[in-house]
Amino acid sequence: MRKKIIAGNWKMNKTPSEAVALINELKPLVANDEVDVVFCVPAIDIIPAIEAAKDSNIQIGAENMYYEESGAYTGEIAPNMLTDVGVKYVIIGHSERREYFAETDETVNKKVLKAFEHGITPIICCGETLTQREQGITIDWIRQQIKIAFLNVTAEQAKTAVIAYEPIWAIGTGKTATSDQAEEVCGAIRECIAEIYDDATAADIRIQYGGSVNAGNAAELFAKPDIDGGLVGGASLKPDFGKIVNYQ
Repeated sequence: MRKKIIAGNWKMNKTPSEAVALINELKPLVANDEVDVVFCVPAIDIIPAIEAAKDSNIQIGAENMYYEESGAYTGEIAPNMLTDVGVKYVIIGHSERREYFAETDETVNKKVLKAFEHGITPIICCGETLTQREQGITIDWIRQQIKIAFLNVTAEQAKTAVIAYEPIWAIGTGKTATSDQAEEVCGAIRECIAEIYDDATAADIRIQYGGSVNAGNAAELFAKPDIDGGLVGGASLKPDFGKIVNYQ
């Protein structure tokens, strides 16, 4: 039985002091050991967030990471910088990184490989635009993203990965894929993993849904057999995130 994983993607929100205050507010609300709870926070918030989350069930993740160990890469963060302070997860390939910062399927793959090399669990994002959905190429597009992201990843590594399906048209828009739409794509992702590896690997990997997840739709989404939790944006910055974690 796959353990649900519910992660908050804070994006470019919260100063370090605000991050500490929010974590302290949320700690009692997300105290649910039956799910993995992760806050992926801005880089400058990581160290104070880890301190604030001590003695709780909250794990702290990063929102991005570079695929080199060190060097002349101004503004980037190396994987060992993350592991040195206790980061366990990193979001890779979010649609905003692809759209605004020119990330490609190939750079996503490089980051995935580097994350595994350092023992960081990648939360690998994939998703389609509204045009791609309307043209009927959603599954083909997602399969391409997944196949490239997992290039040269071993089955043992893949089993520990997290995939986040986020339809781009539903991120921050208030629109949400129906639970059936979300399940259809998450099921197709699991089938794709089975093709790349085997049924056992596909059965182990955790697949999240992201895209305007909130307290009102979390229970229905997370009840689907191929949806193992959520990657939550704006709602992770509010007390209602506790309701999502407990999917009440």
